[in-house]
Amino acid sequence: MNEKEFLASYDRKDYLSPLLTVDAVLFTYHENTLKVLLVERASFPEKGKWGLPGGFIDEQNDQTLEETVLRKLKEKTGVIPPYVEQLCTEGNHQRDPRGWSVTVCYTALIAYQACEAHIDTVDSVKWVSIDEIEQLTLAFDHLKLYQHARERLKQKSLYSIVPGFALPDVFTLAELQHVHEVLIGKPLQNKSFRRRLEQADLLIDTGEKRHERGRPANLYRLKPQSADYRFIRNLEF
Repeated sequence: MNEKEFLASYDRKDYLSPLLTVDAVLFTYHENTLKVLLVERASFPEKGKWGLPGGFIDEQNDQTLEETVLRKLKEKTGVIPPYVEQLCTEGNHQRDPRGWSVTVCYTALIAYQACEAHIDTVDSVKWVSIDEIEQLTLAFDHLKLYQHARERLKQKSLYSIVPGFALPDVFTLAELQHVHEVLIGKPLQNKSFRRRLEQADLLIDTGEKRHERGRPANLYRLKPQSADYRFIRNLEF
């Protein structure tokens, strides 16, 4: 038997396979805090509980795991987030009562305004602040996945401006700094933060201004390469 004949006769159903899904921890910045998107489960198991958006791979249409997670996020938000990163893989015989299961979890960020209209029309989807989510009983091991994602994003806040992808398309430097501070849990030095941004050349000045407390503030947007840039040293408190 050669390989072609072997593959022709191979039946994957002869072997037990774990359940394979993707999940996403989708962050946004709204009302001066970070929020996470949760979905109410409509069927068993864990029916009625809130959990992370995700689901099973569509073998007929999804070519990659990334296609699966983007499809699932678009179903819930109406748009594709500008920043998506694979976070971790979790698998064991306890996390899902249906049997041995594996999930590939992603971290994603999106502007609240980009998907607000769509989410407002869906009863089973809601944004929950990071202060509230710890008090909820989430489906499966989704609280653990969220905590892992938040810690990863906290670390990224120290050496990158990835959190900026949770802001609207245009934003002020004060908003960009505050979303970092929310994640880090400490205030940053204003001059140091802005000096880092200037040296890294990661922002586009739109030439527009917004009045904040009576003072006009410049509006910026992220450059495409901002997602991959890393500061040489962590930001200073």
